[in-house]
Parts: sequence; C-alpha cells; structure tokens
Amino acid sequence: MGTGDRAHLESLRRFIDIRCFRAASLRLGVCSSTRYKSFKRDIMCKELKTRVLRISSNFSDDLTLHQPEWTEILSCTVNALKAGQVVAVPTDTIYGLACVAQNSEAIRRVYDIKGRNGDKPLAICVGEIHDIYKYCKVSVKDRLLRDLLPGPVTLVLERSATLNGDLNPFTKLIGVRIPDHPFMRRLCQMCDTPLALTSANVSTQSSTVAANEFEDLWPRLAVVVDGGPIEDKSRLGSTVVDLSVCGRYRIIRPGCALSATVQILEGRYGLLEDPDHR
Repeated sequence: MGTGDRAHLESLRRFIDIRCFRAASLRLGVCSSTRYKSFKRDIMCKELKTRVLRISSNFSDDLTLHQPEWTEILSCTVNALKAGQVVAVPTDTIYGLACVAQNSEAIRRVYDIKGRNGDKPLAICVGEIHDIYKYCKVSVKDRLLRDLLPGPVTLVLERSATLNGDLNPFTKLIGVRIPDHPFMRRLCQMCDTPLALTSANVSTQSSTVAANEFEDLWPRLAVVVDGGPIEDKSRLGSTVVDLSVCGRYRIIRPGCALSATVQILEGRYGLLEDPDHR
C-alpha cells in the first residue's frame, strides 16, 4: 500500500468516525455542538499524541509528589519538555504554557501557538532560589528573594550570559518566577534547566484558570497537565516587579499580589518606587 493510499484510508476513517458519532448522538437525542467539539478535539489530540494528564488538586505537602500518580505525570512532562515540546501546566495563579528556555525552537513554537508578537517577552520559571543566580544578575538581598518567592510574583532582573540569547533578544532583562505550586516546583527541579513560561491562552484572550478553558490549544501541545481549577479566580496573573535598579522598584503589572509585594519591598527593605515609572 502506497503512502497516498494510507493517507486516503486515514481520512476515510476519520470521516466514518465523525459520521458514526453524529448518527449515534441523533439516535440518543443528545446531539450537541459541545459534545461534537469535544469528540473532534479528542480525535485530534490522539492523532497528534497530546496527553491529557490529571492530577489531584488536593495536595497538602511534598509527600504528594512521591505518589505514583504524580511521579508518572512528572516523568512524562519532563520527557516532553526535554524533547523540545510545549506543555500546559497549572501554577499558583493561572494555567501556563511552558517549554525549555534554552531551546530556541521550542520558544518559537510557544509564540506560534499563542499567536504572540515577537516583541513581547517570556518569563522563566525555576525551582529554587539559588537557580536565580545562574540566569540573573541579582541586585537585591537574598532575604528579599526568599520573602517573595515561591509566590505569585515575577521578579524582573538583569539577565546573565548563561540564558539563551534567543529568549527575549530585544532586552537585557528577564522575568523570573518560582510558583508556589508543588507540581511546578518539582517539574523545574527535575528538568534542571529554566522553563520559559507564559499564560495558556491565545494572545488578547483572557487568562485561564481551568484546563478546559484553553482546550482549543490542546492539539498543539505535547502534554496538558490538568490540576483542577486554580483557587485564585481573579485571572490577574502574578505581580510583575522590576528590581533591576539598586534601591528601586517598578511595578510592571499589578497582578494578584500587589499590596503584599509593595509592603515587603518598602516596609522590610526600604526600596523606593521609581519616580520615572509611576
């Protein structure tokens, strides 16, 4: 059988699958566009080998990470990332798309999936405070980093030469996160390399707080980790603060933790808001 014949048979199979689904739905009286879209999405995910993996959202400590369910899902997600693929993951604020930051092709794939302008930067995500020093030039006290991270804050610092030059090549700065989410922290630790992280949605659309809210993107992802609904329903994302200038801070995005972040920066460390960017 030639390649053309196999392609024709595959197209015919999909046609028959969809016709059978429609016929069955009509017989059962449950024909709905929602069910059909879900069925069609599942076919596409199967063909493109997208894996939708569900983890329990009821985690209370690090012991959860050692359960067989989490171990298998973490391993699968790490393998996809190291293969240069893009995955969807839950964080402490919203759902995100992630890829290995040191992989230039994977970064381009993220921009393509989101339809994102190339002049809009991506942040990186790491697992531990000491990782920040590998990829950033830190100009604040270590205690300040530990007071804000892990947490719903993105710190913008000067990037180091270690970071992939194809990631945000138009700026010397980089945003860095350590989400307060055990799955994400363990994922970064297992990858042992920074992950580029951005919201799981098409650009210009709202951020997502449940995996089904971005299901149209699933077929373009290698893995979708469904951790259930995000507790914070504000959709504001992390608070983004520029700490690249000594003694100063600049709020780039208020996000969901503005008040607490400013209180730490000013109250504990005496940083002043940059008067040129109020």
